[in-house]
Amino acid sequence: MEQRAKHFKKRDAILNCVKCTKVHPSADWVFAQLKPDIQNLSLGTVYRNLALFKEQGLIISLGTVKGIERFDGNVEPHVHFICNDCGSVLDLESVEIPTSLAESIAQDNDLCVNNCTLTFNGLCSKCKNL
Repeated sequence: MEQRAKHFKKRDAILNCVKCTKVHPSADWVFAQLKPDIQNLSLGTVYRNLALFKEQGLIISLGTVKGIERFDGNVEPHVHFICNDCGSVLDLESVEIPTSLAESIAQDNDLCVNNCTLTFNGLCSKCKNL
């Protein structure tokens, strides 16, 4: 019973870590944040749980940024910006995903669109001014 409680403690901590940050973390970042408080946490545990949460729809993957998969605890539709230079990922809260676009694509191509993501790539303000 105690083993099971520890298992869920780790799982809950990993999910909470992703949900409570705006940095769009990698598995390594989550591991580094939690390791000081959970001594027996392994990086493999973090990866397995992130994959599970992604499969369950509790988090989303933003894909790989500079070769590293990044995650978002905000699963509501929203727009991202990814810097091609430094790899920072930003939420563009002032930009709405045009629902009419998904509806039009679905109708014009006889599809059922379940999800739409919109990501802009370029240089963030810091990298642009270097």
